[in-house]
Amino acid sequence: MAAVTHDLVDGVGRLVLSRAEQSNSFDLPAARDMALAVEAVSADEVRAITLTAEGKRFCAGGDVTSFLASDDAAAYLLELATVLEGALRTLAELATPVVAGVRGAVAGAGLAVMLSADVIVASRSTKFVMAYPGIGLTPDCGASYLVPRAIGQQRALDFALTGRVLSADEACDWGLVSYVVDDDEVEQKVDQIARTWADTAPLALGQARRLIRGSWDTTAAEQGADESATIAAAVTGAEAQRLVAAFTSR
Repeated sequence: MAAVTHDLVDGVGRLVLSRAEQSNSFDLPAARDMALAVEAVSADEVRAITLTAEGKRFCAGGDVTSFLASDDAAAYLLELATVLEGALRTLAELATPVVAGVRGAVAGAGLAVMLSADVIVASRSTKFVMAYPGIGLTPDCGASYLVPRAIGQQRALDFALTGRVLSADEACDWGLVSYVVDDDEVEQKVDQIARTWADTAPLALGQARRLIRGSWDTTAAEQGADESATIAAAVTGAEAQRLVAAFTSR
């Protein structure tokens, strides 16, 4: 069975981390499965994407035992981190909104997996930790890029350097996650958000996602030009025509 599974239900692409016995940690085959799954949900008919996990823990990051067992740990870890980072960056760059549901634990590269989503629903019992210093390693898979953009540089440094473990409520207060719900309500909330996206304005939402996520790497002038071109292209599309007509007829 693939370590990351995918399917499409009524326009919603569903990504599921399915390596529960290993706390959904990533070895190289799992990273490759993630890349294939992201490619599968990149299809035009996908209007929203959910990202969840089987088992008690969302993602423990990299599978330490896998690279220690390899003949060349450095080469193995380089390939693992490169493949997974590429898959997560592709997911983050899609013009399709993504909602994640997390529970149990989110550690190390699991933070980068989670932050590839736009809206994050956490169970009340979830714990968040950078984890890398505990095994003498450094952030990978985009964690050092994504975490400070979510919570700010100083909080990110505190999070990374002190071994601090955040509760779900602290993570929400810091801006690391969007919602905290009871443990048995995570999937329901995730599905509700994705269904709303898929049924309302998925094209506009996807472009809003693209504009906001891409704004870190552009100038104000470049961003303004992109916004202008994007809204001009959207106004003649079927989605905008339908919603504008409904708005003006109220």
